[in-house]
Amino acid sequence: MRSRSNSGVRLDGYGRLVQQTILRHQDAVTGLLPASADHRDAWVRDNVYSILAVWGLGLAYRKNADRDEDKAKAYELEQSVVKLMRGLLQCMMRQVDKVEAFKYSQSTRDCLHAKYNTHTCATVVGDQEWGHLQMDATSLYLLMLAQMTASGLHIIHSLDEVNFIQNLVFYIETAYKTADFGIWERGDKTNQGITELNASSVGMAKAALEALDELDLFGAKGGPQSVIRVLSDEVQHCQSILHSMLPRASTSKEVDASVLSVISYPAFAVEDSKLVEITKQEIITKLQGRYGCCRFLRDGYRTPKEDPNRLYYEPAELKLFENIECEWPLFWAYLIIDGIFSGNMEQVQEYREALEGVLIKGKNGVRLVPELYSVPLDKVDEEYRNPRTVDRIPLGKLPLMWGQSLYILGCLMAEGFLAPGEIDPLNRRFATVPKPDVVVQVCILAETEGIKAVLRKEDINAETVADVYPIRVQPARILSHIYTRLGRNKQMCLTGRPYRHMGVLGTSKLYNIRKNIFAFTPQFIDQQQFYLALDNTMIVEMLRTDLSYLRSRWRMTGQPTITFPISHTMLDETGSSVHPMVLATLRKLQDGYFGGARIQTGKLSEFLTTSCRTHLSFMDPGPEGKVFAKSYELSIDSFEELHAEEWLHGLQIAEDADTYDEVAQYLDHLLQRTVPQSNLPPTAQRGGLSRFRAAVHTTHDLMSLASKAKDLHVQNVGMYVPSKIFQASQQSVKLLSSPHQHNVDGKSHTLYAEMSLPRDEDGNMDCKALVDQLRICPTLQEQADILYMLHILKGPKWHTGLDSEPGPTVEELLTELYMRVGNTRQWALIRYISGILKKKVEALDEACTDLLSHQKHLTVGLPPEPREKTISTPIPYEELVRLIDEASEKNLSVSILTQEIMVYLAMYMRTQPALFAEMFRIRIGLIIQVMATELAHSLRCSAGEATENLMNLSPSDMKSLLYHILSGKEFGVERSVQSVNSSLTTAISICEVGAVGATKPERAGIVRLKSEIKQRLDKRRQSLTGTVSVVLVLSAQSAGHSELLGKGSFSSMLEDHSSKDSRQGQWQRRRRLDGALNRVPVGFYQKVWKVLQKCHGLSVEGFVLPSSTTREMTPGEMKFAVHVESVLNRVPQPEYRQLLVETILVLTMLVDMEVHTIGGIIAVEKILQTANDLFYEEQKALGADDHMLEKDPTTGICSLLYDSAPSGRFGTMTYLSKSVVMYVYDFLPTDGCSMQ
Repeated sequence: MRSRSNSGVRLDGYGRLVQQTILRHQDAVTGLLPASADHRDAWVRDNVYSILAVWGLGLAYRKNADRDEDKAKAYELEQSVVKLMRGLLQCMMRQVDKVEAFKYSQSTRDCLHAKYNTHTCATVVGDQEWGHLQMDATSLYLLMLAQMTASGLHIIHSLDEVNFIQNLVFYIETAYKTADFGIWERGDKTNQGITELNASSVGMAKAALEALDELDLFGAKGGPQSVIRVLSDEVQHCQSILHSMLPRASTSKEVDASVLSVISYPAFAVEDSKLVEITKQEIITKLQGRYGCCRFLRDGYRTPKEDPNRLYYEPAELKLFENIECEWPLFWAYLIIDGIFSGNMEQVQEYREALEGVLIKGKNGVRLVPELYSVPLDKVDEEYRNPRTVDRIPLGKLPLMWGQSLYILGCLMAEGFLAPGEIDPLNRRFATVPKPDVVVQVCILAETEGIKAVLRKEDINAETVADVYPIRVQPARILSHIYTRLGRNKQMCLTGRPYRHMGVLGTSKLYNIRKNIFAFTPQFIDQQQFYLALDNTMIVEMLRTDLSYLRSRWRMTGQPTITFPISHTMLDETGSSVHPMVLATLRKLQDGYFGGARIQTGKLSEFLTTSCRTHLSFMDPGPEGKVFAKSYELSIDSFEELHAEEWLHGLQIAEDADTYDEVAQYLDHLLQRTVPQSNLPPTAQRGGLSRFRAAVHTTHDLMSLASKAKDLHVQNVGMYVPSKIFQASQQSVKLLSSPHQHNVDGKSHTLYAEMSLPRDEDGNMDCKALVDQLRICPTLQEQADILYMLHILKGPKWHTGLDSEPGPTVEELLTELYMRVGNTRQWALIRYISGILKKKVEALDEACTDLLSHQKHLTVGLPPEPREKTISTPIPYEELVRLIDEASEKNLSVSILTQEIMVYLAMYMRTQPALFAEMFRIRIGLIIQVMATELAHSLRCSAGEATENLMNLSPSDMKSLLYHILSGKEFGVERSVQSVNSSLTTAISICEVGAVGATKPERAGIVRLKSEIKQRLDKRRQSLTGTVSVVLVLSAQSAGHSELLGKGSFSSMLEDHSSKDSRQGQWQRRRRLDGALNRVPVGFYQKVWKVLQKCHGLSVEGFVLPSSTTREMTPGEMKFAVHVESVLNRVPQPEYRQLLVETILVLTMLVDMEVHTIGGIIAVEKILQTANDLFYEEQKALGADDHMLEKDPTTGICSLLYDSAPSGRFGTMTYLSKSVVMYVYDFLPTDGCSMQ
């Protein structure tokens, strides 16, 4: 018999250690592990971590087998792992109804439980009796399931289980926006059951999603049905949120040692190696002690000062735990494994020695990892005085099984029994390795042969859908609907993936579905509902955003492929040439570089070999040969929002004997459900919003059409059959012929302004007479106003009786007007009508969630509260729109503009997060106000005109103006006159300004934002506020705009610009922008925290920020920053708020001196008023006249002080410093003041 090798003996030693500390507690029936002798329940997270050592030991035995019994041991250990993982699967599958509910609600009521009964897999506490929602626990289970399956273990046994795991993927894919209780089950650190977004949960979910993507859960024995699919866009959402959070762990924890599991083993979720290093150093410097690391700052768990009789803490109590937090040896085990993975042997050595020093010897000399080390009660005061000097005592579980397991795993790896690749078979450890350059493939698709010919004239090669056949092109929403079938399981009542928009990563792959290859157009092409798609410059901007996003975020094998359709709306007015902006873009695409990305244009068929392709096997026929047999009922609701014309694009006719293949049947089924069931056919839609237009009225039409198309071998009904076939027999109602009845100077007839409203005998509004007035209205604006009145008085479904009985409804007339206005691109009217029609802003809720999950709070409406409403958690679309309407005080244009700006902010948040540095709250109402002021300033016009100009900006210019305001860059506004539809209009465009103040031409890659902003001269002035017409009062849109500028200090800005020096007003502008954007200097909130430590509080506008907040919150905590911000936000004027920030900044300089206290409650505005008086007196003495020293009526501050630079003899800092010294003089040290 062979003798045992040295390595074999050492392995047996670890085998005994694993047996005595972990496996002997494993339940024989369920395979679960109890947390400890006192806590008999099985926690999901602890179980997964505890079994890692068993898995690692099994792998080590398999690799280092001396004898056959070693192989038997390896098998036995592996089966223990499988048993535990299947035990946890049983627990979760018993809660399948919760998984189903949670996909839609993301509510703490519907989440999986965090712990189960060890012997029965049953739940042990009620849904609301524990902080169950812990995304990281479910994610950790899925991540390790993937790693173990990849290492050869066979854990999942049936397709039902595969479907369940697929649904768990949907459960965790929203982790980036789901506030949970986190790894410590506490949520906010006050332990009052408040959930928050945790970096450890988001990171673990990202890792699990990446690990499971395209993984076959049956291992080598599986087929296409057992493969898990993950949408790459959800992974990237998690990635960007994680990057924006780190090194901070959550709103209430500025640093948390649990993040080690995210930046290193097991998740490896962060791709930026610098960020990994920063986060690791932050944890080591702030949390490491002599016995391990604290979990987070001011963690009261098991400290001598914690009250064991209650679960929660009082906010001011947290200060007691400072410097006496318990230290956990567990984190040193993470750092040992991290050192092995990063190849840093010094780190491994250092932490192994440190950990050996704090282990506790058990029976038979077994080394055990204790849960934590706590300060003894009698040594607390000494520890307060000299932190980390007192000898501590071990408390809690012995061993902490999760720590024990990681310790053993670290030892096995450090001693060479395991290589990193063996416990990371999916190669997650290479996350920070730089990725190769991405080349984006773009296929330009012409909607019709005509457009293809126009493009060919410009030397641009495009294909039509007929040319790309047999590849089929579909809009993105079809892909969303196809994905709703994924993971569906009737037996377990699982409905598959909730209907969500597809991101650009999803639409940039090619898909094999039922033996056909499908390409999908990007989501932004799909925005039929919203007017952004009417602006070609905006479409180009969205394409640029998508390309740069693909360049930085594409991680899959194969190159991304974008199918970019050119439709008739992208041509100019004549229809004979391409819109110049679109043409310039197509040229750049053909040149091979656009939006910072390398581009390859070509035919779809040429890209087949180089593209990323996915086989959607769940669309293949099932056992009965028909995949769609009985599953229809399950998601009928999600189809109701679709319109027939959107579906027709790409209704595919099969070439085989069946009339349709299954996908076409599927589309057809949806079509039947979405044909509008109205009495009147919709008005004929020429051009306008929809990309692929056709109005189909009955399924019968559709069938005959389809068979015709088949005879003609047309591959794409929606694009190819001339839309005349579809048009209803009844022509659309003509409201009036084109409105050109104007005087040449552009003023409309004043007739209307004085026109009194028709009344009937009872003195009520005569709606019939109003309808008659519609016929003689000279302008589209007036038609819109009359229709708005009818909308209010009679509702959208009222039949007007225009031209016939019952006549078209108000809504249909508005829709037709919208189409017509859309063609003339009158943006103010487009916004107004889309407000009346309550047009859905595509992706508004997603935009809002995006901003919130980057830890930005949003406010809508103008300050102060209660009119200004704060949004701090994601809310459903309907509720969001209702809130915005309420905050806009029923002003339709402001409401729709707020929604539009929210969408742009989210776009910038995705592509340029740096614009939002040091901003915790984005105040959209103030941003709109500042946009109007900026236009007034640049155009030197009145408040009313500025607001009108703002409403008339095209979406792309609106977005560009927003960018200039966010970035603080100077910009110019250019006016030009041009002819549209034979009437003259002025156009305004926003452009960058160079150092000299001239607009600089396009160079060095800066795109000059030059586009037409049309503002009709022949439209009646929108500032007719004084007229008697009720229409104007009712439509308050027109007059109500000027409210944007009518408040306080803004109006004084707008008076006389012509004589001023161009530099005048620039500091006031700077302060106004910073105030509106809540911008503060770097490190400002940490300094405020220090000030509060030395006084009783700061008072702003009568609201006190008490010093007791520092007892609850730490200086780097985001919760503290938001709290300070909410006090400052009580100041409605942005520039006044900014001066208060400067005042507080001067106070912070005082605190850096050796001053023990600077008084009781400090009235910040009193210091500012004193500084203002000093400034006023000094300027008066120097001979300034009254006009120069004019004071702002609302705040009493000199306008000249608002416009003074911070430094210099007359700088604001000079006066503020004097004022601060006068205010706190009594508390200053007597040996000379260090302030100059």
